[in-house]
Amino acid sequence: MIYDLIIIGGGPAGITAGIYAGRQKMSTLLITKEFGGQMAKKATEVCNYPGFEKISGMELIGKFVEHLEKQESVEIKFSLVEKIEKQENIFTVTTTEAEKIEAKSVIIATGADPRPLEAIGEKEFIGKGVGYCVTCDGPIFKNKAVAVVGGGNCGLEAALFMTNYASKIYVLEYGAEIKADQENQNEAKKSDKIEIITNASVKEIKGENFVNSLIYQDNITKENKTLEVQGVFIEIGTQPATALAKGLVDFTKRDEIMVESETFATKTPGLFAAGDNNSGKYKQIVTAAGEGCKAALAAYDYLRTQTK
Repeated sequence: MIYDLIIIGGGPAGITAGIYAGRQKMSTLLITKEFGGQMAKKATEVCNYPGFEKISGMELIGKFVEHLEKQESVEIKFSLVEKIEKQENIFTVTTTEAEKIEAKSVIIATGADPRPLEAIGEKEFIGKGVGYCVTCDGPIFKNKAVAVVGGGNCGLEAALFMTNYASKIYVLEYGAEIKADQENQNEAKKSDKIEIITNASVKEIKGENFVNSLIYQDNITKENKTLEVQGVFIEIGTQPATALAKGLVDFTKRDEIMVESETFATKTPGLFAAGDNNSGKYKQIVTAAGEGCKAALAAYDYLRTQTK
C-alpha cells in the first residue's frame, strides 16, 4: 500500500496534522514512539493554550489523541523512523525494525530532544539522579534537595513543579539574569524553597551510586562552589530531532529543518516539517499545532497537483 501521507511524530504538530489529514480523507499513517513529546513530559501546567485556562500537558495531549483517534482514514503505528528516502514521486520511510513504508507525501513532526549539559558526570548519573523530565522523575526526590540547571521558562517551571516534592531547589543560570517570563519569576520568588543562582557554570556532577553533589563555578569570581543535592534536572533547551531527513532538506546552524514559512515545505517537493524541529522562531504548543494544520493542508494541495 502507498499512503497519501505519512506523519512522523506524536506531539502537538504531528497529532494536529493527523486530525486535518483525516478531515481531508487522506489515507494517512502516523508513526510515533509515543504520544506527547515535550508537551507531555515537560509541560507540567499549561496556562496559555486557548480554551483551557489551566491544564496539565498530559491532560491536554490526551484530548489531542482522543480527537485524532476519531479520524477513520488515519492509522497509528508505534515505532521509530530511521530514515526517509525519495525516488521519483514516492517516499520510502524505514523504521528501526527495518520495515519500509511508502507514501506520496511526508510530514516530519519529530520535535526536539533535551539538550545535554555536557558536564563531567552527567552521562554517568543519568537515571541515578540526573534527569531531563521533572514530571517523570520529580516524585523520586520527595524531601530531598535538587538543582535545576537553566533559568528560562522550562527551568523555572520545573523548579515550581518540584516545590511539590523537594525540600530545596537551586536554580542555576549561566547568565547574569534569569530569562524566564516575569510571571514565572514572580511565582518562583514567592517560594521559600527556591534559590536562584546566576552567573553559574556547572562543572561537575558527583556521587557514588547516586548523585550527592554538584560543583559550579561563579563566572565573576571564578570560584568553584559545591551544592549538596541528590538530584539534578537539566533544563537548558532542546535540539531538533532531524537526522532522519539528511539529504532531503537544508538545515540551519542549529540543525533545524529549513522550511517555507507559509506551507512548511522543505526543498524536497512533498516533504514538510512542522513543530519544534523546523526553522520557525516561536516554539510553543499552539504554534506547533498551527504548523501541523498548515503542513497537512499543504500536503493535501501538493497531492492534488500530482494527480492533475
